[in-house]
Amino acid sequence: MKGAPASQDGRLIELFLDMMTVDRAAAANTLKNYGRDLQRFSEFLRGRKETLVGAGADDISAWLAELEAEGLAASTAALKCSAVRQFYAFLYEEGHRGDNPALAIDRPRTRRPLPKILSEDEARRLVEAASGADAKSLRLRAMVELLYAAGLRVSELVSVPLSAAQAGREALIVRGKGDKERLVPVGGAARRALDAYLAIRETFLADDRKGGKQPSRFLFPSRGKSGHVTAARFAQQIKDLAIAAGIAPERVSPHVLRHAFATHLLSGGADLRSVQAMLGHADIATTEIYTHVSQDRLRDLVFTAHPLARKSGKGRRSARLDRPGGED
Repeated sequence: MKGAPASQDGRLIELFLDMMTVDRAAAANTLKNYGRDLQRFSEFLRGRKETLVGAGADDISAWLAELEAEGLAASTAALKCSAVRQFYAFLYEEGHRGDNPALAIDRPRTRRPLPKILSEDEARRLVEAASGADAKSLRLRAMVELLYAAGLRVSELVSVPLSAAQAGREALIVRGKGDKERLVPVGGAARRALDAYLAIRETFLADDRKGGKQPSRFLFPSRGKSGHVTAARFAQQIKDLAIAAGIAPERVSPHVLRHAFATHLLSGGADLRSVQAMLGHADIATTEIYTHVSQDRLRDLVFTAHPLARKSGKGRRSARLDRPGGED
C-alpha cells in the first residue's frame, strides 16, 4: 500500500473515530485529541514515504523518538502512544491489516509525581496551631493529631466509628479501601488529644425531641447529612491552621499530612513494609514513592556515622560525594 494517497489515511482515521464514538462513547475532547494525534502521525509517515496502513513498528518508534527529541513530557507522549496503539488494534480487528505493529511498542515510561511534603518542624507547628480548650478546638486537635500520627486517608479519618477508638486504646482499627481493616498504632500525643476530645464528644451530638442526645456511631459526629464531619470541612480547617502556623495554605491538605506521616517515619528509620501496612497500601510500589526523601538521611549517615568520616573529625564537611566536583 506504499504510495497510497493521504485521503486513505484520513478515511481510516474517520472510521476509527466513528468506532470510538459509537462503541466506546468516547468524550468529544478525547476524539479531538486522538484525531489530531493520528493526523500528525500520518504526516510524519508521509515524510518517510509511508502510510498508516503500511507502517511498521520501526515507524512508530521513530515517531515517538521525535516527540521525545522535541522535549514532550513523557505523560503527554504516553497519551499519543495510546492513540496509536488503539488505532492499530482497530485496524487489525477490522481486517485492514493482518498484524498489529503497535504490540511491539512499549509505552513511554512516566514518573509518578513526588508527593508534597512538610518538614518535621512544619508538621509540628501545624499540629500545635490546633490549640484551645473549647470543644471545637479539642475536636480539631484530635483530628489533626490522629491524621499525622496514624497516616489516615481523610475519608478514613472523618468516618472512623466510635467503636474503633475507645479511651485508652493504643491502636486504631481502620477500614480502608476495598473494605479492608488494618490496625494502626496511635502514639502518646495523639492518644492524649483523642482522650481529651472523647470527654466532650457528646457536645457534637444532635438533640432529640425529648431533649436528650442522639447516639452516633461516628467518632467525629456532625449534625449534617453525612452524620460526621465532612472531608471538605476538615480540609478547610487544615488550611486555616496552616495560615496560623505560618505555612502557605496551598502547601497543606489532609493528604499532605498523610505524606508527612510516611516520609517522617521512613526518615526516622522505619522499614518500608511497616509503613506500607500502616498506610494500607496493597502494593509496596505505592509506598516506595516516599523513599526519595530518605536519601538526605542516608547521606547524613555516611558523612557522620561512617568510621572514616568520624576519623576525619570534620563530619559531613569532610566529603562531598553527592556534589558536583566531588570524587567519583
